Amino acid sequence: MTEERTIREIKINRTIDAKPEQVFKAWTEPEHFTHWFGAPLPTISMDVRPGGSWKATLDYEGTEIPFHGVYSEVEENSRLVFSLIDPNDPEFEEKQARGENEEAVTLTFTESNGKTKLGFRQTGYLPEEELPQAKEGWVSWFDALEEYLTKKS
Repeated sequence: MTEERTIREIKINRTIDAKPEQVFKAWTEPEHFTHWFGAPLPTISMDVRPGGSWKATLDYEGTEIPFHGVYSEVEENSRLVFSLIDPNDPEFEEKQARGENEEAVTLTFTESNGKTKLGFRQTGYLPEEELPQAKEGWVSWFDALEEYLTKKS
């Protein structure tokens, strides 16, 4: 019996003590992104415009983990939507053949009393058993984002 392929989502809402402009830049400018996203990034490129691509390779304990995708929506300081593709996924080719290898990430940046309400949503054919670990990873990256922006202020 094969696993039912269901679109699942991860949602995270966070209030960050920084203005939306600062948080948006941290997501869209490599010189900021490299300071908080995951582990060291030996490779990063970001063409932040609808149809533009992004690529980042994480160096996690000596293992390179590449991610890439395409921006579909870019509304400066308020909304960012991009695809997330993990070519190291052991089921990548099988998922690609079914059109299930891309996940969608939507970020919203809303100003509230000088802070940013950051909304995060990731959707895709995520295996249910991987959801807690994936969410935990994003939460730790958001912690690092907050720490980075706090140091910059």
